[in-house]
This record gives sequence, structure tokens and C-alpha cells, in this order.
Amino acid sequence: MNRRLVLPLVVFLVGALALAAAAVLTFAPGRQGQSGSGTASVGGPFTLVAQDGTKLTDKDLRGAPFLVFFGFTHCPDICPTKLFEISEVLRAAGPKGEKLRALFVTVDPERDTPEIMKSYLGSFDPRILGLSGDRPAIDAMIKAYRAYARKVPLQGDDYTMDHTALVYLMGKDGGFIGAFNIEQPPAQAAQEWLRHL
Repeated sequence: MNRRLVLPLVVFLVGALALAAAAVLTFAPGRQGQSGSGTASVGGPFTLVAQDGTKLTDKDLRGAPFLVFFGFTHCPDICPTKLFEISEVLRAAGPKGEKLRALFVTVDPERDTPEIMKSYLGSFDPRILGLSGDRPAIDAMIKAYRAYARKVPLQGDDYTMDHTALVYLMGKDGGFIGAFNIEQPPAQAAQEWLRHL
């Protein structure tokens, strides 16, 4: 095999295995909560910066179910596709979905400033909120959501990010409901989301 192909292939395989492991860990039963339900321990308190420069916390989202998706603005295909699909679901929700919100949380805060997030999200539904912050705050949220993110060096000083591509559905109390199937027809996905209002 050509030696120049070996490194990218190894990086791809390691990334794929890590993403698979993150998916398994995300939905494996965690510590039992106070209810003793044994549901996965996903989510928790956070304080990040929205694309308009204001602070946003988990408490600001209480009262309506919301989605969480981790990504970055330099993502070539997965992130813009997921954001488009989320926008379509929000559109399909109609007036009943006025209170619905989706969070696009950067895994690349060094490049994704609030200003960059605001510009990037201008092409999507305004109910999608772009969140950034300092590296410790982002890492804490990634850990709380049992997500995965890793910097992958490219040629020169450039890099990309491997990351969890799941969309999380969180309840109106901020608790984890489950993975949200964003690939189903928008009207069907909207009904599923609205069911938790």
C-alpha cells in the first residue's frame, strides 16, 4: 500500500472507532438518578456565549424541549447538513414550534467566536442558537453530554475536528430524552419534538 495513504487511513479508522465508542457510551445506562430510573446520565448545567455575545445557560432553556448538536463552522458537510435538517424540522413545526430551540455547540472555540457563529448561522433558522466559549467551558459541556471531539492535524498549521454527530433531544426540564432522528421526514420529526412540549 502507498505509504502516503496509510496515515490518512489510520486517522480515519481511529476517528470512526472513537465516534462509535462515543455513541455507545452516550446511550449506555449511567448512574441512577434520584428517580432510580437508570436512564443515561447525559446533559447538565452549562454557561456559554451565544452568537449575539450574551451568556446562555441551561436554565434559560427550561420550559420547552430543545435539541443539542456539537459541530464547528469549518465542517465541510455533516454540520451544514444537520443544521439544514434541523431548520426544516423547525419550519415544519409551524406556529406550535415558536418556543422550540436548537443549540449548535462548537467543538472548535479557538476559531468559532460568537461573531463567526452569527455569520455562519445566518443561513439557518433563527431558533438555532450558536454557542461558543473558552476551551474549559466547551470541554465541560462535551463531557457532560458524553460527546466526543478531537483535533485532527492537516497539512501545514491547518486542522479539522472529529466529533459526535448525534442530535440530542432534551426535555423541557433539561433532562435527556434520547437521540433525535433528524433524518426522518421533517413533519414527522416536528411532531416527535412537539410531543414533549
